Amino acid sequence: AISCLGTHGVKGEKITWPKIYAALVAGCVLFFLNWWLLDLSLPHMTSTILYVITLTAGYLGLLMAGLWMSRLYRHNLMDDVFNIENESFRQETRLLENEYSVNLRTRFWFRGRAYDGWINLVNPFRATMVLGTPGSGKSYAIINQYIKQTIEKGYSLFLYDFKYPDLSEIAYNHLLAHLDGYKVKPKFYVINFDNPRESHRCNPIHPDFMTDISDAYESAYTIMLNLNRTWISKQGDFFVESPIILLASIIWYLKIYKNGKYCTFPHAIEFLNRKYADIFPILTSYPELENYLSPFMDAWESSAVEQLQGQIASAKIPLSRMISPALYWVMTADDFTLDINNPEEPKVLVVGNNPDRQGIYGAALGLYNSRIVKLINKKKRLKSAVIIDELPTIYMRGLDNLIATARSNKVAVMLGFQDFSQLKRDYGDKESAVICNTVGNVFAGQVVAETAKTLSERFGKVLQKRQNMTINRNETSVSINTQMDSLIPASKISNLTQGM
Repeated sequence: AISCLGTHGVKGEKITWPKIYAALVAGCVLFFLNWWLLDLSLPHMTSTILYVITLTAGYLGLLMAGLWMSRLYRHNLMDDVFNIENESFRQETRLLENEYSVNLRTRFWFRGRAYDGWINLVNPFRATMVLGTPGSGKSYAIINQYIKQTIEKGYSLFLYDFKYPDLSEIAYNHLLAHLDGYKVKPKFYVINFDNPRESHRCNPIHPDFMTDISDAYESAYTIMLNLNRTWISKQGDFFVESPIILLASIIWYLKIYKNGKYCTFPHAIEFLNRKYADIFPILTSYPELENYLSPFMDAWESSAVEQLQGQIASAKIPLSRMISPALYWVMTADDFTLDINNPEEPKVLVVGNNPDRQGIYGAALGLYNSRIVKLINKKKRLKSAVIIDELPTIYMRGLDNLIATARSNKVAVMLGFQDFSQLKRDYGDKESAVICNTVGNVFAGQVVAETAKTLSERFGKVLQKRQNMTINRNETSVSINTQMDSLIPASKISNLTQGM
């Protein structure tokens, strides 16, 4: 049997170690432990025949075991059918923490064993993006922890809660438990149109925060594009820009009339719904608005009534959907200001949406969001976090610029959404591409199709080992080579389980 170990037999996949052990044990027993047969009280010829038969059978068993050892298929290429070893890599096991960091616990597999590790966002100001299909665990695993840790480290916070009050309760309860993390204790504010009794009131177009007519244009732009998402891809068109300019003119008029006493969004809607014969003489009486409204005045003076009515209707019809006592109540007073990272008065602000009314509430909340984006991105302010869950449900003008420039102003941006295609649909190809390409930290749960491919390319390639085996009657040849392949293939991202 030992002499057979060096022979080169034809490999067989059905030959296994249990079979070899069985033949080896049987051969040893029959070959070495059959001496007692000669001492049996049987005729001499009979005991001799039994002894020779067991001796021969034992020899054949040992010979068979030795031959099977030489034919054993030792390279089992099917041990790792999902290529887990090649697609696993060493990850960070140290906790790297500073006054700004967000640190998340992980568990990863590497070289046949599981390790406990850490994801250390030591610089959250590079912006963070969380992707995952519904139920993939992005809120539970990432966003909830992000909220808690930013509060623990004394960040002022703006939180967009699409499914109010899921995230809001986490933020409020955690703030109560960690007020000692702030030098100046922040105040907690809520904007909620569903229940105005439980909501604070805030005027998003407060005259004190508008220094130029371009600020009025930004507000009008945000409102109109939130109400008409298809306009995002038609920016610059005549019947897109006309209603925006008209609304911007009205907002600026309310800002300069009686020092902004009536400069609120509800007053702007009500003023717009007056007859155009009453509106334009008032607006054009102000020199700074005369050039702004020249397209409307040209249509009026040339009796192009249909064109003028079309321009005005493009503004009136969408805005009429926002005529609501709840919206009017919340948006007409000043319980607080939107400069959430003011060192003298830090705030934790939650704005809550409702999935059943997102088309209406999203437009109003988009105005708050865009105003906050502009106010917090300034020097000599407190560190702050902007957390937007379900980003495509709301249009935030200037978000791409905030991500690109807010690092130096210590503004940490966290964006949660389900898929790149969702963002392209609601933000347009160009703006969505800028947002995705400028984000520095990416978390991904289960995503599919083009999003999975894009993420796979972003994670890059590593050198992986490949082993090939050829078996014929005379020999077995094994070749080992290496090649660059995806560290995390798109198929693996598409099949992640919940929380992975």
